[in-house]
Amino acid sequence: MELNRRNFISLMVGGVAGLHITPLPWKLTDDIAIWTQNWPWVPVPPVGAFNKVKSVCTLCPGGCGIEVRRVDERAVKIEGRTDFPVNPGGICPVGMGGLQLLYNEDIRFTRPMKRVGPRGSGQFADISWKEALGLLGERLSGLRKAGTPEAIAAIDGNPCRSTISTLIERLLKALGSPNYLRTPSVEDTYSLVNLIMQGTEGPMAYDIENSDFILSFGSGLIDGWGSPGRMINAWGMWREPEMRGKVKVVQVEPRASNTASKADQWIPVLPGTEAALALGMAHVIIKEGLYNREFVNGFTSGFGEWSSLVMKQYSPTQSAKITGCQADEITALARAFAKSKAPVALCGRGKGTLNGSLYEFMCIQSLNALTGGLNRIGGVLVHEPLPLGPLPEVTFDEVSRAGIQKARLDQAGTPRFPYAQSLTSLFSKAVFEGKEPAVDTLLVFGGNPVHTLPDGGLFRKALRNIPFVVSFSAFRDDTAMFADLILPDHSYLEKMDESIWPAGIQYPLYALSRPVVKPLYDTQHCGDTILHLAKQMGGSIAASFPWKGYEEILKQRVKGLFDSAKGLVTYKGTNPVWKTMQKTQEVTPDYKSFDEMWNKLKSGGLWFRPAHSYGRWDTIFKTATGKFEFLSSRLQLAVQSYLRQNQADIALAGMGIGAGADAACLPHYEEVKQAFNAKDYPLTMVPYEIINIASGWIASPPHLNKTIFDDQLLKEDSFAEINPKTASQLGLKEGDLVFIESPAGRIQVRINLFDGAMPGAVFVPLGFGHIGYDEFTKGKGANPNYIISPQMDPLSGQPVWWKTPVKIIKV
Repeated sequence: MELNRRNFISLMVGGVAGLHITPLPWKLTDDIAIWTQNWPWVPVPPVGAFNKVKSVCTLCPGGCGIEVRRVDERAVKIEGRTDFPVNPGGICPVGMGGLQLLYNEDIRFTRPMKRVGPRGSGQFADISWKEALGLLGERLSGLRKAGTPEAIAAIDGNPCRSTISTLIERLLKALGSPNYLRTPSVEDTYSLVNLIMQGTEGPMAYDIENSDFILSFGSGLIDGWGSPGRMINAWGMWREPEMRGKVKVVQVEPRASNTASKADQWIPVLPGTEAALALGMAHVIIKEGLYNREFVNGFTSGFGEWSSLVMKQYSPTQSAKITGCQADEITALARAFAKSKAPVALCGRGKGTLNGSLYEFMCIQSLNALTGGLNRIGGVLVHEPLPLGPLPEVTFDEVSRAGIQKARLDQAGTPRFPYAQSLTSLFSKAVFEGKEPAVDTLLVFGGNPVHTLPDGGLFRKALRNIPFVVSFSAFRDDTAMFADLILPDHSYLEKMDESIWPAGIQYPLYALSRPVVKPLYDTQHCGDTILHLAKQMGGSIAASFPWKGYEEILKQRVKGLFDSAKGLVTYKGTNPVWKTMQKTQEVTPDYKSFDEMWNKLKSGGLWFRPAHSYGRWDTIFKTATGKFEFLSSRLQLAVQSYLRQNQADIALAGMGIGAGADAACLPHYEEVKQAFNAKDYPLTMVPYEIINIASGWIASPPHLNKTIFDDQLLKEDSFAEINPKTASQLGLKEGDLVFIESPAGRIQVRINLFDGAMPGAVFVPLGFGHIGYDEFTKGKGANPNYIISPQMDPLSGQPVWWKTPVKIIKV
């Protein structure tokens, strides 16, 4: 039988689904307890009274509620909370294993340290907090005295909008540096799409529990996307007998992930062509008049210009040539989506942690607009940001006032990247290529950029040109191995912290974690470390940080929630929020004073507003036109300011836009241009994420190694998935040891023949290839981020990590 695309799908629907419904993955976990008894650091609880502490997991942006069982003061088990609206009892494998991140001294830093060996060796010597803060304060003060505060930079991996991130950015401003950067996140792309199409600054809020047609463009709904506990619960609800046939889930991605193989329909597309599929669907919806005329005609702007582009360039036949789909399949999908009562289109690949493509997300959001799904039950709800209390203005002195005016190293906010807040790849490039050190001191907070940045190892190379690197990590992560000074944070179970509106949640929610155990080691809350540093440095910097402790800052921010006179701090769990909010436009607070609210918030861990005003299309959009904009007025201003007379296309190419001036401000498909000969790199590498492997800045709990199959990781080798037909053409067989090489470098992996892999592509898992942490993590497998070519997404400037041209070389 010829292995064309249609037969490829037919083979996979049965084969892959059958694999994933076997009990094998769950049987593998049965002997974890026995296996782990031999680890010397595993805590053995004393005889004592059982008690439970409620908190919130902050290992990822999902913000799931957790309940920690303790024996006396020792934590022994983590479970999902049933009295928390985000994840009714659900929790992901990484969250369940959090105790192994708490008690494992081989993973954690237990006290301040300074480097005594070569960078990357992990050789450190213990020092006191007084000495550590003294070293850092002296370094920063010296740069300010020299009039070069811009030589200080910070990279922040904490959740956006969080208090700790606000504090870090505030520190950089007070010092006088414009070089505050954030690690790339899907929230960056969500926020940008909402801003340029809706004029709003609130988060992306998907009302998926009330939808009857979920069209997911690569979102790993049961692979860790959003809040994993929420999605596990929702998926189970959709599959209950009384719900069968009432909710359809369609997964669009080039690989048969768990989500794709368990969805009602899987649409394989060529990597990076999801936008073209969305536009092909839009063509059908517009041509057949299936769009919501009330919304489109009355509450959108630029529909005429965009529909002309779509009708001219993105027919199902034209889209099929780009995506590899069949034209009739695109047509049928468009009709089914548009004719559903409450369809919703989702975006954000994998777990939804890394950034997406701006134009792709615009195309997908346009599908929601066409069907009138914005601010509608089961669609995408439009919100304002959480009403958190503001902090006072930063106090500037002459040095900081002059320094903050200097140009950013990453070019974010320039005419070329007008709406970018942070561009780590361009920062790394500027530092690496600079003849003299552009950055003297780098501060790293809540992230592991050496491992997680999809930049072909450019950041790691750039560290060679930075004389002094400071890590505030709780863990011995990859980046910390290159640090000169360690000021360790508490672990998430030892401190009070927050989760600001977990990703994708459809209602406003502020979650507050609480310490479930006292700090085990000589570590310190990162927020308090910043306060101590500021007080030590004195002057305007100390004046910018008038608080006595981090909790005082949290209270000041939470006061804004109280002043809004909206929301609840108690969730009884009897009715899901997604049900009750349909019937309620406003709620009466269940507290009378701020002190009562704060105490309840500390105890229960959340403030939420289970109410929403659906519809209201006439007041929700804050664009220049007051409408949803297919033709973005913000993009028009940005493009016009960058264009040079008679050289429009050349100038647009400088912004990464190749589709021309007419399409630049509209949702369209943008092919990323390659700077090398495609014949030299005939395959496409696509990184993917696994729910039971941490792929962010934390390490996976060691017990999860037992849940990894031998065709994912075998001893020190991880595996790349490749279609058998492609493997045959390359002369490869199962288990072969190969190099995957791109223009940025090469990694070594073994071959796993997988019928669920799109022909012509090679799929490599994220989360392996660490150079930090402990023996169960270090040196296990390969990290595809190290060979991702430094390509930039048009206009946004963020890295294109979802497709990299590669070739395979047999070892």
